[in-house]
Amino acid sequence: MFTFRQSTQASSDDKRDGEDQKIMLFELDTRGHHPGYVQHLVKYWCEQNLPGHLDVLVSQKFMRQHFNIVDIALRCPQKTIKFVAITPEEEAMLFDSAKLENSFTGRIQRAFQEWDLLRKYAVALGTTHCLIMYLDTILLRFALGTRFPCSFYGIYFRPIFHYNNFANYVPHRRERIWQLRDKVCLSRILSYANFKTLFCLDSFAVEHINKLDNYSRSVYLPDPVQIYTYTESQVEELKTNLDIASGRKVFILFGVLGRRKGISQLLEAVQMLPPNLAHKFCILLIGPIGLEEKELLHTRIAEISQSLPVQIICRHEFVTDQEIQPYFQIADVVLAPYQRHIGMSAILVRAAAAQKPVLVSDFGLMGEMVRRYKLGLAVDSTVPSEITKGFERFMLESSETLCDYIKMKQFAEQNTAEQYAKIIFCHLQAQSL
Repeated sequence: MFTFRQSTQASSDDKRDGEDQKIMLFELDTRGHHPGYVQHLVKYWCEQNLPGHLDVLVSQKFMRQHFNIVDIALRCPQKTIKFVAITPEEEAMLFDSAKLENSFTGRIQRAFQEWDLLRKYAVALGTTHCLIMYLDTILLRFALGTRFPCSFYGIYFRPIFHYNNFANYVPHRRERIWQLRDKVCLSRILSYANFKTLFCLDSFAVEHINKLDNYSRSVYLPDPVQIYTYTESQVEELKTNLDIASGRKVFILFGVLGRRKGISQLLEAVQMLPPNLAHKFCILLIGPIGLEEKELLHTRIAEISQSLPVQIICRHEFVTDQEIQPYFQIADVVLAPYQRHIGMSAILVRAAAAQKPVLVSDFGLMGEMVRRYKLGLAVDSTVPSEITKGFERFMLESSETLCDYIKMKQFAEQNTAEQYAKIIFCHLQAQSL
């Protein structure tokens, strides 16, 4: 296990500086990968007994929903981690992050709100080093200027300015705007004297970003997945609880079942299955969904079930990090038909760790990773008939002909939770010495 203090030749003064360091993790989102990313860092900090103090700034909602992560800090023997929640009044004023997908003005408003909270708490907590866990949301606000009170770092999830280098990429008009925004904002943020490191989950983007930066401060960051051990009987118990019919090929779509995930195109593709394959087909839709979307989804499922002998199983609940992997183990194929998704997805890593092939969008970084590591099939997920063709290939062909299990294993091993946390704290700790 990596311990930073053992890996440096620091003087006694250096060590004292490390002990005086006050790091703040800034994360106000509670959805998707966000809690897991915080959990990995908190867990690593405790296990490695890192010097200094760690404040984790979150929302009231995070404290309620993810008390298991907060509990890690409470049980930390060193007592050097503290979760700090913004006030209920501050949280009530925040533009709802769940509504940002389709609201440009909402994203701008949220960016300014987060910026104000970030600066306020960095000063109040005496922060020396601040890690912005989701830089994308306030990237534009940083580009507008104003001094920041301490050294800062950011995790950049969705760079798009370099997508022209990917196969078959034809940008939409709004994507051209985003590409211009990326270039302008990155140039601006890299000019900040107290900006230290830009962590990026897109290894291809890192190379391009460092061409803009004389100090090469962009670093590739693995998309972290913590794999927990489950017995075969526990996996079989889950399969039994889901009531999956025997003899069916199981496909799984995991995560928040929103429009961006391609749920509509996916169901249309299911309806196109030929009857001779439909009776062998099962799809799991696992993840939370809004009430209105849930009604529409179940109406659509009922229509499909009346015309085809497919099996469609839904579980609309939040699944904790420890409980996720068995769902991937019971699947034969993992689905990610995202609609022009920018950036990476831990779904690819989880599938690779479970040695399961994927059927995903051929767009952008995800499509490039699937092609490069031979993780499965990448198709034009905006066209339902192309998804159907993917279904048919997985049902009629051997998986060995559609993926490379050795490369899949290598891909999973590159994206561990420990490696993710190690890279982040190595850079944050190094700046204090």
